[in-house]
Amino acid sequence: MKIKLLFTYLVFGAVFTSYSQTKETRANEYFENFKYDKAIELYTDIANRTRKPEISVIQNLADSYFNMGDYTNAEKWFSKLYVLKGNEVGENNIIKLVQCLKADLDVDRANEVLFSYYEDQDRLKMILAQQKNLDSLLLTDSKYQMDTLSFNSPKSDFSPAFYRDGKIVFSSTRDSIKAGGKIYPWNNQPYLDLFVTQPANIFDIPEKFAANRLSDFHDASVVLSKDKERIYITRNYFKKGKLEANKEGLSNMQIVKGSLYNGEVNDVISLSINNKEYSCGHPALSSNGRYLYFTSNMPGGFGGSDIYVVALSREGDVVSEPMNLGASVNTKGREMFPYIVNDVLYFSSDGHYGLGGLDLFKSKIISKNEYSLPFNMGKPFNSNMDDFSLIIKDDFAKGYFASNRMGGVGDDDIYSFEKMAPVDCLTYSGQVLNELTKEPIPFANIEVKNSKDGLREILLADENGNYEIQLPCDRQNRLVFFKERYSKKTILVATTKEPQEPSFNNVIYLTPYDMIVENDGNVDKIIVDPIYFDYDKSTITSRAEIELKKVLFAMQQFPDMRIKIESHTDSRGSDSYNLKLSDDRAKSTRDYLILKGIEQDRILSAAGYGETMLINECRNGVKCSDQEHLVNRRSDFIVINNKELSK
Repeated sequence: MKIKLLFTYLVFGAVFTSYSQTKETRANEYFENFKYDKAIELYTDIANRTRKPEISVIQNLADSYFNMGDYTNAEKWFSKLYVLKGNEVGENNIIKLVQCLKADLDVDRANEVLFSYYEDQDRLKMILAQQKNLDSLLLTDSKYQMDTLSFNSPKSDFSPAFYRDGKIVFSSTRDSIKAGGKIYPWNNQPYLDLFVTQPANIFDIPEKFAANRLSDFHDASVVLSKDKERIYITRNYFKKGKLEANKEGLSNMQIVKGSLYNGEVNDVISLSINNKEYSCGHPALSSNGRYLYFTSNMPGGFGGSDIYVVALSREGDVVSEPMNLGASVNTKGREMFPYIVNDVLYFSSDGHYGLGGLDLFKSKIISKNEYSLPFNMGKPFNSNMDDFSLIIKDDFAKGYFASNRMGGVGDDDIYSFEKMAPVDCLTYSGQVLNELTKEPIPFANIEVKNSKDGLREILLADENGNYEIQLPCDRQNRLVFFKERYSKKTILVATTKEPQEPSFNNVIYLTPYDMIVENDGNVDKIIVDPIYFDYDKSTITSRAEIELKKVLFAMQQFPDMRIKIESHTDSRGSDSYNLKLSDDRAKSTRDYLILKGIEQDRILSAAGYGETMLINECRNGVKCSDQEHLVNRRSDFIVINNKELSK
């Protein structure tokens, strides 16, 4: 990718120097004139003729490959510099080496170099925070779908800007050579022009944009006001068809403002921020149109190129001095291509922690001179190569950016992206605990169901009872928690059509079967203390209700549980009387449970057995104490065919 690097350095023109006979001098002249391919040829020959090339030769070779976008060969020479000088190689070279290593997917070595250099510096905290955020992004699925666009050419296409009726204006070298056969020496391609196209129409052929005011040199990287009546363009300094150079022979870039009507640009003026001794480009407007952000290599910045901001009048003229966005945004590397939506600054950088080359970042605009720590936008926006010039709609639903990643058509290509309809809208998490002991229940089962998807999935809590569920959008989700020999718990969680904030700390309690049911011989019985009735009565007393609530709780916790109620008396009184009294008490108990909400068919029977099933020797005629008679006055709640335990 060559055109983007042209904008990276923001130096657009030619250097006019005298011819020299020595090979290194000629190589230096090619280097200074941006003819990096010819400089590489001579520098390589010089380096191969000696075992220890001069540091300046190694440096210029590394920079030449880097400026040509050949990160693989650039890494070779930056690594030689690093071996020779270590961290004394300087922050700018460290940044370039790290980006080259990441472009070659050697992330471990890149991190080793990076962390070694910043080991004792405050900046390391920022880098580690950015790394943590990026690592978490890479573990999640992207919310955006990226697509290539049919209008991309074999040359460079980049820097899109929103226009009218779904069209975009973009920069490209696709046109035939202009300016009397001149080509740009950096990349041997024609100078940049502006084009307009309808990306949604694959048959639409891009046309020249604002052809009435295009120059014979670079016209690129524009931004339009919301009403599309004002435009800011990045272009060379030129006069009477010729480039204007500064005192060093360089033709830098400026930002010009014009009025736009019916596809033509008029009333073009140069902004007051411009100066022929440095470049200004990549204009971007704040959401309210009152501030202009731009990239410049003006003196006093942090690195190769920084992002600045100025205030505008209602007519779009500059009314303040340029303000550097500061150390939160700008680094010793390259920051460029700003874009602002809803008080969020998007930009490209190779000085912040990323995936390789230039990456796209975003930073919250807190105040006029305060910006949050920029975070990498992750994939699909970023790759191990250069990713830049992002534009995005106010609703964050779709937009465009450029990249020189693998699989493209030309040096740089424009890609579209669109937010995918969310599949999952809510992260629901918590812990499954024992209702009685409050201890974790390891490996509890969780079923996720809804009427539209049916059974969506079955999950397991971890060894500490923790669970996390991704719930689908726009559903009435039924979550069923269960485990063998534990109760079943069902909850309903509704989700909306859009993603919601995660819901944490949702504790689910399950009741252990063995703590409410005991085995007595060959039958299971709900554990209760004796149920007391008033003498000669079968109505439920307050003392009896205490124990019946245990039965009620057991049946509520195990909805599939079915029981038989058996009521017994002691041997005192006539056999027939005791039989009727116990039967009345059994049925009174059954009626209580039904009244409390237990379905009638879950109680298979409620019968009294009088004194026919004594559990000690206290039969008729046997003298026993009141305590011995008491154990025979009992009610049993026998569990029958509990489906919950058949899992």
